[in-house]
Amino acid sequence: MKNKLITMAMLAALFSAMVFTQSCEKEGEGNETNISRHGDDDSHNMGQNCMNCHKNGGQGEGWFNVAGTVYNAAFTSGQPNGTVKLYTGPDGTGTLKYTVEVDSKGNFYTTEDIDFSGGLYPSVTGTSGDVQYMGTTITTGACNSCHNVSTSKIYVN
Repeated sequence: MKNKLITMAMLAALFSAMVFTQSCEKEGEGNETNISRHGDDDSHNMGQNCMNCHKNGGQGEGWFNVAGTVYNAAFTSGQPNGTVKLYTGPDGTGTLKYTVEVDSKGNFYTTEDIDFSGGLYPSVTGTSGDVQYMGTTITTGACNSCHNVSTSKIYVN
């Protein structure tokens, strides 16, 4: 009898946990708008792949289409309030398709739709006016999945 009561109590607790526990984001729910802006300081996890959490079914707020971290030239901290631009041609040529502001911690992110078909060429501009260009196209916006992992960090003065 004692074992039956313990088992029933455990089942009741498990059922309550299942009924009342919700994830932050559920697969199939709409995407929450989340876009970085100059001066904002809500971001976190500098240098990590943002899309590990900020994806459909993930725990992050919004499903990012472009996200990453910009460092200062010494690679010691985030470079705040810069701008990331995505062009159709190398070195800032072609058509400017998208602009994403870098926040006060050096992170940038957007849930806006980004069309990567044909590839895009990124540039980063610092508040000093310094510009760094990526010489190859990107077909994904998960910038920190390569930068700070298999390639150097994104940086600007």
